[in-house]
Amino acid sequence: MAVAKKSDVKEKGQDRGNGSPPEFTKEQELVALRAMLLIRRFEEKAGQLYGMGAIGGFCHLYIGQEAVVVGMQMALKMGDQVITGYRDHGHMLGTEMDPKGVLAELTGRHGGYSKGKGGSMHMFSKEKNFFGGHGIVGAQVPLGTGLAFANRYRGNDFVSLTYFGDGAANQGQVYESFNMAELWKLPVIYVIENNRYAMGTSVSRSSAQTDFSKRGISFNIPGEQVDGMDVRAVKAAGDKAIAWCRAGKGPYILEMQTYRYRGHSMSDPAKYRTREEVDKVRHDQDPIEQVRNRLLAAKMDEQELKAIDAEVRQIVNAAADFAQHDAEPDPSELYTDVYR
Repeated sequence: MAVAKKSDVKEKGQDRGNGSPPEFTKEQELVALRAMLLIRRFEEKAGQLYGMGAIGGFCHLYIGQEAVVVGMQMALKMGDQVITGYRDHGHMLGTEMDPKGVLAELTGRHGGYSKGKGGSMHMFSKEKNFFGGHGIVGAQVPLGTGLAFANRYRGNDFVSLTYFGDGAANQGQVYESFNMAELWKLPVIYVIENNRYAMGTSVSRSSAQTDFSKRGISFNIPGEQVDGMDVRAVKAAGDKAIAWCRAGKGPYILEMQTYRYRGHSMSDPAKYRTREEVDKVRHDQDPIEQVRNRLLAAKMDEQELKAIDAEVRQIVNAAADFAQHDAEPDPSELYTDVYR
């Protein structure tokens, strides 16, 4: 289920100057809908399997934030790199990693991307230029900066897309990375997925500066706030930031204002916010429903949309079947891929 790159689909108009994002073509809307539905249905299935005891360890779901990764992927080109933290399943699927391999890793099977030894937070794919999947808060930021340094060193025009959350934005290593990235004009986009609550504390209680797009000001890194619930706005911002990086102007910060519907992890009851708040965001801003409503307004047959959802569910169900019946790792795997 491919996410269209910038070169795959033709743009339809530009920003109309009234604060609304550029319109998508019908093809772009369908690509975005399909990709976001895959993430949503996959994460729903992961939640079910976790409840059944088929998935152990930590599990952080991406439900509600789908527009961020899908919109950014639509702006990338082959060769650009992606790295993120531990809420990472959506990024894996966005980079077109196989849902079977991702879910099999969650259930600890040999067919998983880390042979069943890593779990939710520890997957990568060199083929898809996805570099993890990192369990330490903020640890991926210097690594993503290092990917950008490698691009600069090699003289290519690839961009490193480095994702982290509002909680990780307060880590010291983030600002060390900012300093080096601007000093050396590295082609890295810092995508701050501000879902408002980090691990359970509102940004208003944990951050002196709650406008995360301004976090790079002292390093002369430009930034902007983006409606992370609207895939069109995300792609437009991604296009702008990527053009900046490819032109050799250095790093860029995008604060994606988004929202997670579930708790921080599967063990989090999320009692720090009201059910009414969550329901309001779902009703007013859901990224998938926004696309679906635009397609229906454009006179697309609702049965066609249901067919897309049905196809996605089949893909996820097949992945779940594989993830529950694939062989477990051989005990000898305990001694492979280990640094000595």
